[in-house]
Amino acid sequence: MNIQDIQAIQLLLSTPKKIAIIPHRGPDGDAMGSTLALYHFLLKNNHYPTVISPNDFPDFLAWMPGSETVRIYEKDKEICTKILDESEIVFTLDFNALHRVGEMEQVLEKLTAPFIMIDHHQKPDDYATHTYSDVAFGSTCEMVYNFISFLDKKQDLDKTIATCIYTGILTDSGSFRFPKTTGTTHRIIAELIDLGVENTLIPTLLFDNSSYNRLQLLGRALQNMKVMIDHKTSYTSLTQEELNSFDYVKGDTEGIVNYGLSIKGIVFTAIFIENKEEGIIKISFRSQGDFDVNQFARDYFQGGGHSNAAGGKSEISMEETLHKFESLVQNLKIQ
Repeated sequence: MNIQDIQAIQLLLSTPKKIAIIPHRGPDGDAMGSTLALYHFLLKNNHYPTVISPNDFPDFLAWMPGSETVRIYEKDKEICTKILDESEIVFTLDFNALHRVGEMEQVLEKLTAPFIMIDHHQKPDDYATHTYSDVAFGSTCEMVYNFISFLDKKQDLDKTIATCIYTGILTDSGSFRFPKTTGTTHRIIAELIDLGVENTLIPTLLFDNSSYNRLQLLGRALQNMKVMIDHKTSYTSLTQEELNSFDYVKGDTEGIVNYGLSIKGIVFTAIFIENKEEGIIKISFRSQGDFDVNQFARDYFQGGGHSNAAGGKSEISMEETLHKFESLVQNLKIQ
């Protein structure tokens, strides 16, 4: 982050402000961790922050400190719009294009308050007044840690803020397995643990609290797994009917896509999830090594993300979408 942006933000934050903090639609651990970490930091510095999520967050994140204060735009559009209209600063975290907030985009586009973007995805849009964007980082939470340091406020880090940052780094790094996990990442983690983060409890809260129905849904997804071994690719799918039959709730499909990469010899995997309410197939892509799923998602499925983790969507039927995917894979040269 350049010194001019840092100085400008320091000036903006030099007096108490009403501040909106926004994650992307369908917030994950990094989105919630970064927004809540920033929320607690700003609260500690005498501001009036509000986290406004475009839609609800998964139940396995509901234990996070401050999660009970998060406003959900889909549930309370009138109040959320009023808060946004009155905000003197708007932070957008873990996304870099306003369409990632769904119908909230229409409200954000009309705001006159300065926007501050903190994000680690590729090809950011230019809506923000001040931008801290760097694809070298494995999580936005690691960037929030740096952001607090840039403001010369590291002394404000406490167990609550550290817990939120730790959660986002843990989830977006695949429990520290993904390539962008660096020595610096681990040094930050060590500092957070020294601040009191319960590093043995948090993974349990995140990963070991599945419902019986979620495990049954996982079993169905594994049963549906297809392998294109000659193309080093696997994929699975879940229809709306299958989701309904296992009483699907938000967050139940989180992480299922990663199972496709656990098959020996597989480099590229995907999961296709039908959403009849929105009339789309939601897609998650994962890869190992040099295969760029971000570019694949951008080229063929109206999506994007990171080189090894991206998302997309399809507006044709599940059957047509899977046929399209298979045809595309057959023409790929995956090393």
